[in-house]
Amino acid sequence: MYPSQLKYSTEHTWLKIDEDNRGTIGITHYYQEQLRNIVFIELPKVGADICRDGVFGLIESSKATSDLYSPVSGTVLEINKKLEKTPGIINSDPYGKGWMFVIDISDIDEIDSLLSAEEYSDLIK
Repeated sequence: MYPSQLKYSTEHTWLKIDEDNRGTIGITHYYQEQLRNIVFIELPKVGADICRDGVFGLIESSKATSDLYSPVSGTVLEINKKLEKTPGIINSDPYGKGWMFVIDISDIDEIDSLLSAEEYSDLIK
């Protein structure tokens, strides 16, 4: 349920580290399950600078509206434009087609503070 190749934040976001200090960010299966039916998402703009633990967007479901927090600092390189029209993709595929944005990580050492899949699983028990 929590892919081992990803890193996780206590704010229920995941980070997939790619080459050249790039990372892809989304929310966890647990979090999308808590929100239930996601109806709207506001993502950062390409070129925006984001700080670790800083708000990068907003997610709205039939149950609640919540801020989204970045697991690392950096500059937004790309957003998943499909989520603007079909945010429910996050519910059906949070680790695949439901990714939110790609970031150029500015401080690679911040990754050390993130959780492994096992640690995240223990956190949400």
